[in-house]
Amino acid sequence: MNGSAPSARIRIFRVLAIAEGFSWAALLIGMILKWVTRTTELGVEIAGPLHGAFFIGYGLAALSLWGLQRWPFRVAVLAGLSAVLPFATVWFERWAGRHGYLTFTRGRDASTPARASAGT
Repeated sequence: MNGSAPSARIRIFRVLAIAEGFSWAALLIGMILKWVTRTTELGVEIAGPLHGAFFIGYGLAALSLWGLQRWPFRVAVLAGLSAVLPFATVWFERWAGRHGYLTFTRGRDASTPARASAGT
């Protein structure tokens, strides 16, 4: 992801945030089927590895954007903590977008945070 254009990294982050949130929910459903209803382990066997891959991808994408977008530390921590609760990464992606943390302005000085150049 290091050599990709900033707007592509932002798109990848958005997709991973949504996929991570939904895969978390799928894993929880799989765990209910396995441990509560004791009907099948298939949900955990499928959703577990998928969620793990999306979780790692989301984390790497968030770290990449933290550096690229010059997010304040608290925003980076919020991005990381959002991966703990189902659908929280979806909420974070929407929140970050509304607050200018997922906006790339061409020609922006690298020392100027995206949020400041977005005018929010």
